[in-house]
Amino acid sequence: MDLDNHPLARDFPELKDKIHDLKINSTHFARLNREYEEVDKAVIRLENGTEHGSAAELEEKKLKRVHLKDELYALLKA
Repeated sequence: MDLDNHPLARDFPELKDKIHDLKINSTHFARLNREYEEVDKAVIRLENGTEHGSAAELEEKKLKRVHLKDELYALLKA
């Protein structure tokens, strides 16, 4: 299984400049983005077995990742 992280700039290449701008100019966006990246990396570690956790923990982190990405996307489209 090929596991890869999901950076916003790769998922939304058309918004790359806005992502960069908000990371610099919005502490709220920057904080959410850091949290998103941390959760994304945790999901990958659980999926590839680098870190051990329950299936419920993995699903909880995946759900949190989706919610954070939705919130970040809403800020990008505002």
